[in-house]
Amino acid sequence: MAHGVLLTSSLYLLFLFVITWLTRQRGSNAQFFLAGRSTPWWIVAIGMLGDSISGVTFVSVPGMVGTMSMSYLQLVLGFFLGYLVVAYVLLPLYYRLELVSIYTYLDKRFGRWSYRTGATFFLISKLFGAAAKLFLITLILQELVFASLGVPYSVTVLGVVAIIWLYTQRGGMGTIIWTDVLQTACLVLALVLIIYQVAVRSGLDLGGIIDLVRESPHRQIFFLDSWRSPLFFWKQLISGAFIVIVMTGLDQNMMQKNLTCRTLPEAQRNMLTYGFGFLPLNALFLILGILLLHFAELQGITLPAKGDAILPFLAGGYLGDAVLVCFTLGITAASFSNADSALTSLTTSVCTDLLNFDLNDRSKATYYEKLRWWIHLALCLVFALVVLFIGKLQQTSLLNTIFTAVSYTYGPLLGLFAFGLLSRRGVYDRFVPYLCLASPFVSYGIALLAQSLWSYKVGYEILLFNGLFTFLGLYLLRDKEQGKVTL
Repeated sequence: MAHGVLLTSSLYLLFLFVITWLTRQRGSNAQFFLAGRSTPWWIVAIGMLGDSISGVTFVSVPGMVGTMSMSYLQLVLGFFLGYLVVAYVLLPLYYRLELVSIYTYLDKRFGRWSYRTGATFFLISKLFGAAAKLFLITLILQELVFASLGVPYSVTVLGVVAIIWLYTQRGGMGTIIWTDVLQTACLVLALVLIIYQVAVRSGLDLGGIIDLVRESPHRQIFFLDSWRSPLFFWKQLISGAFIVIVMTGLDQNMMQKNLTCRTLPEAQRNMLTYGFGFLPLNALFLILGILLLHFAELQGITLPAKGDAILPFLAGGYLGDAVLVCFTLGITAASFSNADSALTSLTTSVCTDLLNFDLNDRSKATYYEKLRWWIHLALCLVFALVVLFIGKLQQTSLLNTIFTAVSYTYGPLLGLFAFGLLSRRGVYDRFVPYLCLASPFVSYGIALLAQSLWSYKVGYEILLFNGLFTFLGLYLLRDKEQGKVTL
């Protein structure tokens, strides 16, 4: 069966390169960074949906059902509130300033040190977050396909990253926008086909699936009993909103795609459409989780202790070849969609934020394009090394880990942008890096103290504490004379 899975993956990659060839453009920096700001909004919306549903989501969300029921939908509802904020607060700012890198706002608002600090936090967060997601998927592909063929794991990782480099190194975002459409279509198709196959093997039709979900002990969505619980509704809702604000609105990766739209209204339409589509898609993942638990109970199968391992475990040995092929197609599409845009946004941030590319200087256009090519290649190599490093840590329960890590690393960005938008004061710019470095450590101390003194287990809302501490620190560092005006 490994050869069948390999054939499916090969056909998928063939289609990927066909799209890359059809959408090829001159490899200019304007095309690489923002696709010439000419992409239809609905194309961006479809692609962003697939980018958000990473391979980690594909295996983790169904696995959550056993321990967290359907509480993840509380977080997803909060996501939509966050999309509203991004659409009507952040996108107008980015379009008004005509930004390539969104962190340029920090330079205009506060100064060079704040700008470099924000960009650096993004680079670290995105590099390790995207690498962690790709690690889990390459590990699954290794176990399902390449191990039986005698291919070392390191070769699998390098091969996947090399493929991503091949189809992104010329067109960049101009290529990714269109390949993401294919990847989203493959992901959704794979999810629906897996649900269908599991339902058939469990003797269920559509009505049976609805009845199963309605009667399942894992059907609970809203948790309103204890405010101390990390699953408490209001904690999840508010955390979900702020996770989207930072992981989408303050993330160069996601905003770079929005900025390829022709106009602000089109970008806002894209954001709301994409945000609305996120809810039913995640509901399908949770329904799949209930179906998998039901199937395992019917067959008397002992499931792995880790939720992330349930779908790969059943797909690899109990659900038949069709499900295994669909599963491989789904995680391949999801992992490529997430990693390719992450690497492109990292390249954009290094070029524009750290190396100060002047895209209006046509005399240096060829030089900048060559330098960008080498930077993109170097980042791909670093990315592969980080994936292999994470593999040494043997951390495979990743979705909660990623969201928690984001709460610490994106908190300073939240504080910086919030202070810039809500205050008219400038700050002592040179002290901002120290404040942003201290903020995650102080937030971690608050989390430990809350659990020790009040038995309050801090969840994703640590992002709020982190951002608030940065905001208050900036207030103390305010300086009318040196600060810049509100934009």
